[in-house]
Amino acid sequence: MPTVEELARRVDALEARLRAAEDVQAIHRLKARYAQLVDARYQRRGGVVDRTRLEAAAGDIALLFTPDGIWDGGTGLGVCNGREEIFRRMCEPTLSFSWHFFLKPHIEVDGDRAHGSWDILSPCTTGEGRAMWMAGVEDDQYVRTDGVWLHEHMKLDVVFMAPHDRGWAKRPPV
Repeated sequence: MPTVEELARRVDALEARLRAAEDVQAIHRLKARYAQLVDARYQRRGGVVDRTRLEAAAGDIALLFTPDGIWDGGTGLGVCNGREEIFRRMCEPTLSFSWHFFLKPHIEVDGDRAHGSWDILSPCTTGEGRAMWMAGVEDDQYVRTDGVWLHEHMKLDVVFMAPHDRGWAKRPPV
C-alpha cells in the first residue's frame, strides 16, 4: 500500500503531465485561430474582404501576439515588431486568397514559455490571379501571459512558392 507521500508525488506528477498536455492543446488552438484569422481576410472564392472585416481580422491577429511580439514573414513579406505593426501589415494582404494548413507540430513547453515548429502548406492566389502552392516552416516562440498563451515571435521560412500548374519540381528560387 502506497504511503501518503508516495500518493502525493504521484498526484503532483499527474498534475504536471496534465498541465503540459493542456498547454500543448492551448498552443494548438492558438495556431489554429491564427490560421483562421489570416485566411478570414479573403473571401472563400477569392478576393480581399471589405475593409471593416479586414481590419477586424487584422486586429484579432495582432491580439494573438504579445504587445512587443514579432511577426517575421522573411524577405518576401517583411518583419513587424509589436501589435500595431502586425495590425497594419495584416491590413495590407499581398494575395487575393490563401488557405493555411499547419502540419506536423512539434511543441516543447517549459513553464510559461514554449517553442513550436510547424510545417505550413498554403494554396494561394497572387494579387494578379496566379494560383500558387506555398510550403514552408514556421518557428514560433510562445509565452503564457496572464494564463493565456500568445505568440512572442513567429518566423516563416518559405521552402517553395510554385505555380500550381507547373508544380515545385521546376520552381524559380525563392
